Amino acid sequence: MLAAIPLMIVPFVLYNLVILGFVGGGVGALSMTVVSLAMMSGAVWTMSLGDLLIVIALGLLFVEVVKATRTGRWSLFDHLLSMFLFVAFLVEFLLVQNAATQVFFILMIIAFIDVIAGFTVAIRSAGRDVSIGL
Repeated sequence: MLAAIPLMIVPFVLYNLVILGFVGGGVGALSMTVVSLAMMSGAVWTMSLGDLLIVIALGLLFVEVVKATRTGRWSLFDHLLSMFLFVAFLVEFLLVQNAATQVFFILMIIAFIDVIAGFTVAIRSAGRDVSIGL
């Protein structure tokens, strides 16, 4: 049952904690520098909190695509919950003022790719499982 919970809920919850002020100080905290490294070239590479949320979401997207390859009684439920989570992303993006940022839009697109990839992988793998007597 716990394996059916979409992992994209983690960046969704983290973003909402940021805009509610529990992490940082509201939506402005997304531009807060988390890591700053001096490179050998002399340039300084920085990563903001918003960038870190996107990296976390991309890592979780990989895990979700791998989860989509398994078949079982919970796989359809997993796809359904991923779709509901994408709808939650979309509704929040359209209706919540602090969610109208580039970071949230990219997180929403990652959630959409999770839904599409999950259904595509499941359909492709199910098609190989069906023998039609050839």
